[in-house]
Parts: sequence; structure tokens; C-alpha cells
Amino acid sequence: MGGHTDLARRFEEHRPRLRAVAYRMLGSLGEAEDAVQEAWLRLSRSDTEQIENLGGWLTTVVGRVCLNQLRSHVARREEPLLGDDGRVRLPDPVVSRVAGPDPEEQVLFADEVGLALMIVLDTLAPAERLAFVLHDLFAVPFEDIAEVLGRTEASARQLASRARRRVRAASPAPDGDGDREAARRREVVAAFLAAARGGDLNALVAVLDPDVVARSDGGGLRPSVLRRGAATVASQAIVFARLAEAAVPVLVNGTPGVVAVADGRVISVMSFTVRGGRVASLDILTDPTRLAHLDPEALAA
Repeated sequence: MGGHTDLARRFEEHRPRLRAVAYRMLGSLGEAEDAVQEAWLRLSRSDTEQIENLGGWLTTVVGRVCLNQLRSHVARREEPLLGDDGRVRLPDPVVSRVAGPDPEEQVLFADEVGLALMIVLDTLAPAERLAFVLHDLFAVPFEDIAEVLGRTEASARQLASRARRRVRAASPAPDGDGDREAARRREVVAAFLAAARGGDLNALVAVLDPDVVARSDGGGLRPSVLRRGAATVASQAIVFARLAEAAVPVLVNGTPGVVAVADGRVISVMSFTVRGGRVASLDILTDPTRLAHLDPEALAA
């Protein structure tokens, strides 16, 4: 019993990192938890005396579990925003208080893994995603990645390089991460909300990047929307006004965002990617099923 208890303690030390790996691989907090639990089950059935580097072993196990999960999904489309049924699908956002996320939440997006990046990751083939996530985001050696993929080390390097090029092309870096840049991002979000509340179409256009992309995921029972271009996005001013009136500032994947609250429950999460002092992408989750776990009082604390 003592050995099992010690093994469980050691596993828990690695859980935050494992959740972060699985979240980047799958884009689903629930599926990420399942992958981590599967890693624990495999560990508990293994001869741990043969494991020299427990953290590395667990990371590659989670990577393998996630790879199998991705391969079992419907094949990814080149268009990252639409599922096979034509609906917009957003990754699960990590929502925390403006005062700051707890340490485990912070690990989930420690490398600026905003929703825009998560969406780009969804365009990658499973093997590309694994190679990029494990190597570029978690510094796993290509030798270990090759073993997970059942390929050569050179092939694993090529997969990561191809994924890296696609990520950089599709998701240019947002404005910087210093205090001044963070304050500027908050100002841009505040300007967007003020324009939305006032129904000021011109002010909305001014705060949006000309090539802005707005995505709204309403789940299975609500409409989903994909719009491009400042004028087209700003034409949804009435929708934005309704959400802005009920807005509570939060952090979404570590960057400024808002939740809209009505009747004591969260009805939407809005995530902003700010680039060049303007909103470059706007991601809105309104799926009631995926919002049900959010506690508006805890987020406002």
C-alpha cells in the first residue's frame, strides 16, 4: 500500500504538466483529463523500477494516448474553423479571474497557448501536432517522439518543422507579453466593449483589424457563425451589444477576455487576440453545455 501511495504522490506532481500536454493535443479539457487518467492507469500497471525518468515516461504515454484519440476522430479539415457538419468548433477555453489564475491553470497556457493557436493546432495532422506540441512546447527530444510515432528521428523532425511553418503562417504572434503590452490589450478590449455597448459601428470598425476573423460556437442547439473582415464583423453590433452589457472581465487562456452573465449563469465567453493594437480575432463560445461548469461568482472574485 505504501508503495502505491508513494507512486500516486509522484504522479500528482506531474499532473499539471500532463494536463497541459493533453490540452494542447486535444483542445478539450474533459478529454485531457481522461488522457491523464489513462496515463495513471498505465503507470499503476507498469514495472516502475524500469522507469528511469518518470516525467518523461508519463509525457510520452500521454502523447501516445492523445495521438490515438486524434486518429480516432473524424479526419481534420484544412479549414480549421469548421467541423464535418459545417459548424464552427472552438477549443475549450481556460477561464480564470482577472486577479490571476491558480498555478495549475497557469501551466495550461504558460506558453501563450491562446484559442487562436489552439485553432491552428486543430488543422495539423495528428502526427504533426504531436511532434510540434511535444518538441516545441514541452522540449521532448525527437528520439522519444520518434518512438511514440513509430518513425525515424529524422521523420519526427520533419513533422515538427512542417507543423511549425503552418503555425507561424496561420497564427502570427499577438502583441507582446510585457506589462505595457498587457495593459494595451486590456485597453483594446475595453474600447471594443464600449463601442459595442453604444452600438457605434464606426468605432467598432476602428478597433478591429481589417482582416479580423470572428468565430462563434453555439454547440449543437445554437447557431454557429464565422465572419471575416472588419465591416462584416462590426455588422454584428447588436449581438455584441447584448453580450457587452452583461460582460465581466476575465482572463481567457491568460489574455484579457470577458464572460457575459445573465440570470446567475455564464452565457458566453469572449476571447480576443490583439495584434497591432487592434482585435485580430474574436472567439465566442455560447454553447450552454460547455459553459455550465463556469461559476460567475468565482470569476468575479
